[in-house]
Amino acid sequence: MVDLQDRTGSARFGIQFAAKLDWKESAVTQIAIALYPEMTMLDAVGPYQVLTWLPDADVVLVGADRGPLVDDKGLLRVEIEHTFDEVSAPDVIVVPGGFITRSMAVPGDPLVEWVRAVHPGTTWTTSVCTGALILGAAGVLDGLDATTHWIAYDELSRFGAHPTEERVVVRGKVITGAGVSAGIDMALRLVIELAGVEVAQAIQLGLEYDPQPPVDAGAPSKAPPEIKALVEAINS
Repeated sequence: MVDLQDRTGSARFGIQFAAKLDWKESAVTQIAIALYPEMTMLDAVGPYQVLTWLPDADVVLVGADRGPLVDDKGLLRVEIEHTFDEVSAPDVIVVPGGFITRSMAVPGDPLVEWVRAVHPGTTWTTSVCTGALILGAAGVLDGLDATTHWIAYDELSRFGAHPTEERVVVRGKVITGAGVSAGIDMALRLVIELAGVEVAQAIQLGLEYDPQPPVDAGAPSKAPPEIKALVEAINS
C-alpha cells in the first residue's frame, strides 16, 4: 500500500526551508488532491511531491470514499483518508487525469460535483492532463484557454474551453497542465503564485527537476508523424 499521506520528511523539509528563507508564517493553505480509481498515478504524485514541500501547506488526499483505490495499471494502491464531503472548503484543488475521466466527466459524477461545489471558494483550481475534462464538466473552463493531454483536445473543447498546446495555462484562478509529466510544471507554477519564485526555485532544486530527455518527441508538434499516429491508435 502506498501511503502518500506520510508527509514527515517533506514537512521537515518545509520547516527547515521556511527557517532558511526567514519565512513569515501565514495561514495554512489547504491543498486537496482529488483521487479516484484508475487515475494515472504520476498526474497526482508529481504535484504531490512538489506541494508537500511548500511551507504552510496542508496537503490532503481526498476521494469519494475512504479506503484503498487502485491506479490505472492495477499495480499501485493509495489509501484515502478524507472524503469529498469532509473537505468542503479547500484553498487549492488539484485534479489529476486518467483515461477513465472520459466517462467520469458528466453531471452527477461525485468528483465533478465536488469540483462544482468547491470551485467558487477556492484560491486556485488546478488540473493535470485529462483532469481538465473534470473541470470542464463542472463548468469551470467555459470560455477559457486551457490545456490537457493532446489526445483529449477535442473532448476539452466540448466543454467550451479553448485548447492550447502550452504546457501550463493560467487563466484567472484556474491553472491547467498538459499531459501527465506536466503536473510537476503546473505545481511549480502554483508554488510561484502561492509563495514566490524563490520558493519554487528551491523546491525545483531540491527535487533536482532538470528534464533532459534522451528523445524530443514530448509534444504532438515535435513528434514524427508516424509516432503521433501510433500513440493516437493506442489511445483511441
